[in-house]
Amino acid sequence: MRILLWHVHGSWTDAFVRGRHEYLLPVLPQGGHWGLGRAGRDWPDSVREVTLADLDADQVDAVVLQRPEEIAATARALGRQPGADLPAVYVEHNTPKGDFPFTRHPLADRPDIPLVHVTHFNRLAWDSGSAPTLVIEHGIPDPGQLYTGELPELGVVVNEPVRRGRVTGTDLLPAFAAVAPLQVFGMKTQGLAAAAGIEERRLTERGDLNTHELHRELARCRVYLHPMRWTSLGLSLLEAMHLGMPVLALATTEAPRAVPPEAGAVSADVDELIRVARRLIANPEEARRRGAAAREAALARYGLGRFLDHWDVFLADLRARPRHSDNERPEEQILVPARERKTP
Repeated sequence: MRILLWHVHGSWTDAFVRGRHEYLLPVLPQGGHWGLGRAGRDWPDSVREVTLADLDADQVDAVVLQRPEEIAATARALGRQPGADLPAVYVEHNTPKGDFPFTRHPLADRPDIPLVHVTHFNRLAWDSGSAPTLVIEHGIPDPGQLYTGELPELGVVVNEPVRRGRVTGTDLLPAFAAVAPLQVFGMKTQGLAAAAGIEERRLTERGDLNTHELHRELARCRVYLHPMRWTSLGLSLLEAMHLGMPVLALATTEAPRAVPPEAGAVSADVDELIRVARRLIANPEEARRRGAAAREAALARYGLGRFLDHWDVFLADLRARPRHSDNERPEEQILVPARERKTP
């Protein structure tokens, strides 16, 4: 299939475009969220940059929507209405904001565009009304078991921790910094130590490294810390598990499903997480053992092959299902579990 999608969420797109299809990514001279294209990423040749104004509508077999505004943007560019005369799916990456648990999804009650959630928690949390919904869990290209744990420090990956504050658990970092120094990776980490009231010698702001460098440097830390209160399921957590790192995570959103107890600790009790952090920092062999369990769990549930197989099943069904007008409702759609295969 030839699939149109915008490059919105880099890590998710990085996995999605490694499938068996042709992926058409809009590009603009100024880039930005509406025209990133490949953004210099090392993706397969099947990922092609396109200019919407020059794109032939017949060249598109389906569109993967990730923002409500993309519905109208697609119709304007192609002269085809997503869900009516163009197969379309909406991927919801985020937890609901606002008046949770009463937050209505922008596509609530729409029968024409299936709504795919990336976690079971998200599907539960959003009020989608009668819209057809399902879950296709994340997949991660395996970076390999790079863990060394040579540094008795805690690694954290978070974007904009100063601005996002309690959402990302920034206020919890001082308590963990008292156990071991923190290395914090991600976009806009500048000024984090001062904002969180942590001595500079206890927190190193590493900034936004490229993926390979991030994995190598993160894997040197003894333990991965995931202090997020209200995020869907940070892909950095799954990447850390793939690396073979033991992980500590707040028991919020999807984390309890993603992290088995033997991989580290998942708890809403911050004091418990601090106790485990202190023990793992002091016991490299236990940290390594728990990291191996984390990697095994991540490969089993969040392997790239499983992710792509599930999307193939869904896309085949999407292409075959009849189109619906606004006053029609499709029969309930069921995603048949894909045949498991090894991650390439």
